Amino acid sequence: MSKLKHRRLAFLSAIVLGVSLTLANSRVILAQSSPQTHPETLMSQINVFQAIILGIVQGLTEFLPISSTAHLKAIPVLLGWGDPGVAFTAIIQLGSIAAVLWYFWADLRQITTGMFFAIQKSDYKCLEFRLGIGILIGTLPIVFFGFLLKILVPDLDHSSLRSMGTIAVASIVMSLLLALAERVGQRKRKFERLRWQDGLLMGLAQSLALIPGVSRSGSTLTAGLFMNLERATAARFSFLLGIPAITLAGLVELKDVFDEKVGQSEIVPLVVGVISAAIFSYLAIAWLIRYLQKQSTWVFVWYRLAFGIAILAAIALGRL
Repeated sequence: MSKLKHRRLAFLSAIVLGVSLTLANSRVILAQSSPQTHPETLMSQINVFQAIILGIVQGLTEFLPISSTAHLKAIPVLLGWGDPGVAFTAIIQLGSIAAVLWYFWADLRQITTGMFFAIQKSDYKCLEFRLGIGILIGTLPIVFFGFLLKILVPDLDHSSLRSMGTIAVASIVMSLLLALAERVGQRKRKFERLRWQDGLLMGLAQSLALIPGVSRSGSTLTAGLFMNLERATAARFSFLLGIPAITLAGLVELKDVFDEKVGQSEIVPLVVGVISAAIFSYLAIAWLIRYLQKQSTWVFVWYRLAFGIAILAAIALGRL
């Protein structure tokens, strides 16, 4: 078996390992929890100041491989604000999508026009066509599993999947997988050598981000390293692949919010959060791409490991 096939097998095994360990932990938490009244997580509890802070957290963590969902739950809980909930989290992601569209607008325009001309000329081997198809196919797994999760876990805000224990274990598992990818990945493939199959594999990894604490950026960056992509190439393709997924998640929740006739007192913090997230998302994207051109991902490995251990310690000490 070739080295490439070995790495693909290792990558798929890593996905299975990550899902199994995280879900196993979720079941333990669910089994051990006693019936209790869940704290209110209505968006009306979030004021403008909190929205600014949460927007900063969202912006700085959405595109860094450290899980924005985990930080958007852990930080406000530690500050005593409570869990802002899935809806608020998904909506302020629209700020992140605005930032990634802004940053990669030239790339997106080139891919779109390149696909159009490739279809006209039947040139299905050109880079733009491969990228476009890869992004489209890579979006399907997270859409499928996202709808499946919404059906199977209708009250996601209060489910064990959003528990602090699950977030901690997911963060630790993903730190170990990123470390493994950093060690075994050869980082030889540049952006011009991307294939549509890379989009599918990265898309499968991206679907793991439905589990809070996994990190969409972290799972796709890890997958890219397993597939021998250069670090900056893996990050760049991860950002492009995330555009449809983040947009769909935000729009679905946005529709639900307006269906509930949200008042002006709730709209203002949402708008402030989106703007804050947009600004800091743009800064995070620009910084990460420059950073990965010269540096490794080990700083994120150690951070995620410490983050997960700190949460487990806080739970053990009764702080969470």
